[in-house]
Amino acid sequence: MAAQGFTWLAGKAGDAKLFHHGKLATTLRGRKAQAFLDLTAAGDEGAAQLEAARLTGNYKRGNERISKGHARNA
Repeated sequence: MAAQGFTWLAGKAGDAKLFHHGKLATTLRGRKAQAFLDLTAAGDEGAAQLEAARLTGNYKRGNERISKGHARNA
């Protein structure tokens, strides 16, 4: 699986800062942060990258193939 470009840092207060290509994308707090940090501790880099993409909204939505043929994009 290709890297998605996400990195993260765990804060002292239990928060998690997610970075996309070096820029801060979002800060997770509470249950979402804990669930994400538990996932990263499990050691599955691919799953952590996909979860980071889902949490930041930076992921493909499945309509790329359809919109590729649209007259506006041709």
